Amino acid sequence: MVIEGLMPFVAPARWRQMMLSVMHLDSRAIRIIGLLSMLGGVILLNLL
Repeated sequence: MVIEGLMPFVAPARWRQMMLSVMHLDSRAIRIIGLLSMLGGVILLNLL
């Protein structure tokens, strides 16, 4: 949750713009982004 909160804290306007652009993506692209995010999180947890 700390990592997820960094973007809205540091650059709220850019975060809002990014969330609006995600709404225009198709489901497949969102799933790929979600998969990559999960894999990145697992890698980060393993490094700790």
